[in-house]
Amino acid sequence: MAGKIYITEEGKKNSTRAARSGSQSTYRRADGTTVVRPSAARISRAGEDSKASDKKASRDSRHDEEIESYARELLRKKEQRRNIILIACAALAVFGIGFYIVNAVLNHKKEISYQALSGIREQAKNDAIKLNGEAADDDVVIHYDGEREIPDVLPEFQEMLKTNSKIVGWITIDDTKIDYPVAQTTDNEYYLNHDLNQKEDRNGTIFLDTNCDIIEPSTNLILYGHHMQSGNMFGNLGKYEDEEYYEKHKYITFDTLYEHGTYEVMYVFRSHVFTETEVAFKYYQFIDAYSDVEFDSYMQEMANMSFYDTGVTATFGDRLLTLSTCDYQEKDGRFVVVAKKVK
Repeated sequence: MAGKIYITEEGKKNSTRAARSGSQSTYRRADGTTVVRPSAARISRAGEDSKASDKKASRDSRHDEEIESYARELLRKKEQRRNIILIACAALAVFGIGFYIVNAVLNHKKEISYQALSGIREQAKNDAIKLNGEAADDDVVIHYDGEREIPDVLPEFQEMLKTNSKIVGWITIDDTKIDYPVAQTTDNEYYLNHDLNQKEDRNGTIFLDTNCDIIEPSTNLILYGHHMQSGNMFGNLGKYEDEEYYEKHKYITFDTLYEHGTYEVMYVFRSHVFTETEVAFKYYQFIDAYSDVEFDSYMQEMANMSFYDTGVTATFGDRLLTLSTCDYQEKDGRFVVVAKKVK
């Protein structure tokens, strides 16, 4: 019986199960052990599953690589944008610092120039006092030009006029930055962006309204100046809104070419530039008053607009000084300080 294979009952059961499942087969070796062998179908399916798994792994790998590549590209672009922003910020900072330095240098030179003019003015004034004593304004010598009497120029302005013939006076408010020469031309726009040397300058120059007269003084002398954030020109004029500030700065000195003048603050208010057709009190058109009724009307208008009551009043025949600068609380806004000549 050698070489024959006997299938046990267990082998039959296994064969039956294998036949049913088609997944495996069994046989008994000569040494009595039972071997279970997967069927061809199962082996085939296993191979297919392995290939499908490999394909899926390959797809997943490519997907991961694509995601990683996309992420790297996003990071690269983000870094590029960040670098551009940093470069732009650095450029703006350099430009801003450069602009600040240049502006500071120009302002410093301007201050030196004004200080030099102020020194010339004070020296000439002191020399005149030493020679003649403190003469009153009514002692000024008068000469004639064929049309009207013109007083001689005060000593402190004679040298300055050699620098600029457009100078008509000097304004000072003690303990402030307001200590400037005043110019006048036939164009109220010119000194908005020019200095005394006729060079373009965003600070401009303090100037007297072209319609005002210092030879036969107008009822109201109107001075304009920029409201600079640096405090230059009329940059600090808005501080007069505070009554406590007013209490410490009640007096304004405005000397013209022909006479000295001290003015006491009366009214402080805000206004704006009106259109030509608007019916309103336009303080910048108040140059002369020809009757007491007209003058009183102007005074009442300004009193009604004033932030506080200074207790200072004026009557027809008094002479006024008005300081005007830009105010940014409204379009074409203006901040105005009006004072009365007291000596």
